[in-house]
Amino acid sequence: MKIGDELRGVLRGTVLTAGDEGFEQARKPWNRAVDQPVRAVVEAADADDVAALVRHARLAGLTITTQPSGHGATGNTGEVILLRTARLDELDIDPGERTARVGAGVKWGRVLEAASPYGLTGLAGSSPAVTVTGYTLGGGLSWFGRAHGFASQSVRAFDVVDATGSRARVTAETDPDLFWALRGGGGDFAIVTAIEFDLHPAPRLYGGRMLWTADRAPAVLDAYRQITATAPDELTVWYDLLQFPGAAPLVAVDAAFLGDGGDAQTLLRPLDKISGPLSDSRAMMPVAQLGSITAEPTDPGPGRSRAELLTGLTDDVVAALLERPIDPLLSVQLRHLGGAFARPSDTSAGHVAEPFALYMFGIPGQDGGAAVRDRQHQIADALIPHTSGRKPFTFLAPGERAANAFTPQTLARLRALKRARDPRGTFRSNFPVLG
Repeated sequence: MKIGDELRGVLRGTVLTAGDEGFEQARKPWNRAVDQPVRAVVEAADADDVAALVRHARLAGLTITTQPSGHGATGNTGEVILLRTARLDELDIDPGERTARVGAGVKWGRVLEAASPYGLTGLAGSSPAVTVTGYTLGGGLSWFGRAHGFASQSVRAFDVVDATGSRARVTAETDPDLFWALRGGGGDFAIVTAIEFDLHPAPRLYGGRMLWTADRAPAVLDAYRQITATAPDELTVWYDLLQFPGAAPLVAVDAAFLGDGGDAQTLLRPLDKISGPLSDSRAMMPVAQLGSITAEPTDPGPGRSRAELLTGLTDDVVAALLERPIDPLLSVQLRHLGGAFARPSDTSAGHVAEPFALYMFGIPGQDGGAAVRDRQHQIADALIPHTSGRKPFTFLAPGERAANAFTPQTLARLRALKRARDPRGTFRSNFPVLG
C-alpha cells in the first residue's frame, strides 16, 4: 500500500503525496530558497489526529518533521512526513490571569490583536506572520525580551504528543525535564499542539523607525552606541543598514519602548540630533501594530541569512560594519540584547551574555546566492575577534547545526533527553540536536 493511502486510512486531516494536486505547494517552506523534499504532507485536523499520525509513524518506522508555517526550514527532510498544524487554531486570552492559550497553528499577529485591548502583550518578535509555537520552541527573541527574557521563559504549559503517540500536558511539575527542553531546545522531543504562557503588561507602547540616507550611517551608529550604553530594559533599539533593490543605500533605527512617548523621546534624543531624516514613524501605538515597526514581508519568499552574537560594539566592530557598502545584501542588522536576556534562566534557551546580535540577510540572485553568501562570510570573518561563535536557535541558517546554539552542557542534556524520549527517531526538528 502506498504511503498516502496508509496515512489516509488513519487520519481525518488532509494527506498529500507526490502527484496529488497541491502537493508541490504544500511542501514548500517559508524560505523559497530552500528545497524541501518530503514523502508526504499532512495537515492534521486536530490534536487527536496528530497523535494518530505519531502512532502510525512509530509502528511504520517513519519520521515526522513539524512546521506550523514553514519558518526555519533547512531542507533536511528527505523521506520525512511533513506535518502542518494550521488547523490547530484555538486562541484564548484570560486578561484576569494575564495568560494566553494558543494552538500550534496560531501566529503572533493574532495573539497581539487579541491581547492588545487589555493592555497586554506576549513576547513577540518582529514578524506577525511567525507562529507562536515554532518561535517559542526556539527560545524566541522578542522586542520585549530585554525586559522579560526569552519567550520560552513565559511558558506555563505545553500540550504535546510524545513519541509513543500519547497526549500529555507538560509543566514544570508534571515533567520537568521535557518542560525544560521544550523551552528553547527546538522541536526534537515532542509535537506541541498548544501552549499556555504568561502575558505581560503593555498599557503604553512607543515605537517606530527613523530612516536616513547611508551617508549618515556613521553618525547614526554613534548615536546608537550612546543609546544602548545606558538603555533601560524597557527600551529595545535595532540598527539597520539597508540596500533595497534599485534604490540608494539607507540606514535606519527601529525602536520599541514599553512606556510613555515622552520618556522614549528623551532616551532616543541622540538620534534627533542627526540631520536629514527621510522619515520618522515613531509614535505611541497599540501592541497589535508591533509588526509595523520593521514592516517585514508577510508572504513567503527566497532568502539567505546568517547571524552572529557580538561580544561588544567596539570601534573595530564599527569599522568592519561600515568599511564598505553591504551590497548584495538586503540588510545588516544589529539587535541590542542584554537586560533579561543576560540573566540566568531555568530553560534550555539559557541566557545570552553577548550584548548584540548581528543578522545579515540577502536575496539569492541568478548565482544561487553565492554572492550573498560570500558577502556574509566577509563581514563575519572581519568580526571574528568580536563574535562568540554561538547563535540564537531561531537565527540558525541551513547548513548550521543545533550545536551552534547551545552551551556544551545544555547540548549534552538535550541529546540525552532525545535518546531517552525518542529512541526511534520519530521526530526530526529543523535543526536536530543529534545532528
